[in-house]
Amino acid sequence: MIVPWQEISPDALENLIREFVLREGTDYGESEIPLKIKIEQIKQQLKTGEAVVVYSELHETVDIQLNRYQ
Repeated sequence: MIVPWQEISPDALENLIREFVLREGTDYGESEIPLKIKIEQIKQQLKTGEAVVVYSELHETVDIQLNRYQ
């Protein structure tokens, strides 16, 4: 289920994004990008609809994913 990012408290959204970008496998290329910039990039993707916040009822987890319907 897609959760509108605007309905998530700013602190919770920040923590969700931080956890997402710190996960192994979310490297953005050969050059190191500061965490603050990575977080801002994900926020921008959420604002444009390129990425969405998804809640899995089965696993009771929240994640950020590319919006495959855009």
